[in-house]
Amino acid sequence: PAGAAAAPLPEEDCMKLNPSFVGIALSSLLAIDLWASKRLGVCAGEGSAWGSARPLMKVIEVSGHGIPWLLGTFYGLCHSDSSAAREVLLNLLFALLLDLVMVAVVKGLVKRPRPTHNKMDMFVTISVDKYSFPSGHATRAALVCRFVLRHLVLAVPLRVLVVLWALIVSISRVMLGRHNMTDVLFGLLLGYALYSVVEHCWLSPATAPALFALW
Repeated sequence: PAGAAAAPLPEEDCMKLNPSFVGIALSSLLAIDLWASKRLGVCAGEGSAWGSARPLMKVIEVSGHGIPWLLGTFYGLCHSDSSAAREVLLNLLFALLLDLVMVAVVKGLVKRPRPTHNKMDMFVTISVDKYSFPSGHATRAALVCRFVLRHLVLAVPLRVLVVLWALIVSISRVMLGRHNMTDVLFGLLLGYALYSVVEHCWLSPATAPALFALW
């Protein structure tokens, strides 16, 4: 009938018309993240604002890539003549492998696409590298930074350089357009946390004699 009251909206429609404060806040943060990341992608292409610095940024990208770190650590492990050095290198290798697995798992679960302004010319990628969250380079940089500062005896200037390297690698991910800012921030937090896992599971001749028997 014409005078009948309108039927109430289904509950799910009411929720869409009246989004929660948390939903609005998350949507706003995501929009800010995407906007700021695009603005900071100044080396995303040759025609970008800082396009001339792109080759340098790509060198920095390689310095934080997993393959050079894995190969270098394995080489050092095979050629080390010190039991203490072998222990440190074996645990660094464990840390790098743990990093690769955890980043791949999270990327596969979240499946966040890379920024639209990213140019897919990265150095040696695998299937999950089409996803953006979290930044594997940032995770590795934080993990390696904590590891090196804890287990290598370095002069203060070198310790500062290690921290700067980790920060520059992380920032370069946004500048190259590879990642959004939240990808990098979460990657840093994940790498920081993974180091604590490595310390908790530290491999030694007493806890993992079979591994040390190989070298």
